[in-house]
Amino acid sequence: MTEATLRRTLEHLERLVAFDTRNPPRAIAGDAGLFAYLRDMLQGTGLRCDTVDLGDGCVYLLAVRGAPQVLFNVHVDTVPADPGWTADPHRLRVEDDRAIGLGACDIKGAAACLLSVLETTEGPAAVLFSSDEEAGSSRCIREFLARSDLSSQTADMSSGTSHPSFRSVVVGEPTRCRAVLEHRGIGTATALFSGTGGHASAARALRDSAVHEAVRWASLALARAGESEADAAAGPLHGLRLNLGAVEGGLKANMIASAATVRFGVRPPPELPPEFALAELFALAPDPARVRFTPGFLAPPLPAGGPTRLADARAAASALAARLGLPPGDPVDFWTEAALFSAAGCDVLVYGPGSIDQAHTAGEYVPLADLVEAATRYRAILS
Repeated sequence: MTEATLRRTLEHLERLVAFDTRNPPRAIAGDAGLFAYLRDMLQGTGLRCDTVDLGDGCVYLLAVRGAPQVLFNVHVDTVPADPGWTADPHRLRVEDDRAIGLGACDIKGAAACLLSVLETTEGPAAVLFSSDEEAGSSRCIREFLARSDLSSQTADMSSGTSHPSFRSVVVGEPTRCRAVLEHRGIGTATALFSGTGGHASAARALRDSAVHEAVRWASLALARAGESEADAAAGPLHGLRLNLGAVEGGLKANMIASAATVRFGVRPPPELPPEFALAELFALAPDPARVRFTPGFLAPPLPAGGPTRLADARAAASALAARLGLPPGDPVDFWTEAALFSAAGCDVLVYGPGSIDQAHTAGEYVPLADLVEAATRYRAILS
């Protein structure tokens, strides 16, 4: 059964990887491509499918069979292909006990496992496929939760306005087949710095360049993040994880830059709300009059709900992992949409094949052994 399951999982993974679901450019549609493939396959296994296309590449498909107690969620979009790819990223290759392809690890591998298991089981099941996790908006999950009645599991899917509710959720992300119960929150922002243009030979260039001002702030922000990392006694998710994703500004080496932009993200520990972490970084601006900060995507940690709910939510997630037979793993630094389910009051954990170390890389892969284990665990739950 293991060989047959792996073979079928790889067949599904090959098809899923072949669909170009890079995000951006947010060109995913609900009536064609990958979602048409999912719908045709799932309906053939007795699942009722409801596809919601929110536009701008935000599509989700909810497939339900019977009256399941657990919802599986997997996002099917990927990041753009890293320039370091040396082969077609949309052509799955199986080499050295690994399946290589864009999204194979993050997280089409989990989707393929679920598809292969759903074909060979008949029990209650619920899977939510979404397409905008990599976009940094999470419109799909937010809309799904808005349409779900958390007090009932009898919502009418045919109405198009409501969905069945699930108190227990397993979110697919690459965790090396371990149940992750806790991770950081996330906050992104854009900083627009202003300067006074002119010839670069002027002494005032050091002071007036918008690029120089951006660098001064960035140096302070990086130093702040470095200081917070030094406190290892604060637990496994201590400190701020800061990334300056893009720094742009200026025109030429002999011109004083009149404008500069920094796009950045911060991942604080669970006890520090992302908006508070961003406020700390905003306050480091050398001259507040020369910068305008605009917050972007903000999302809570896992578990969500703040310190008062943390202990109860951890206990509930731990109990869910034990009930589903999923081995527990360590807290992780990356963010997942499990936090949104947690904020809505669900018991939720993160589980899937592959390692986050492979996500978003050139030559991204998922070990075949992980696919076998994940499919085996999914089968046990769905049986």
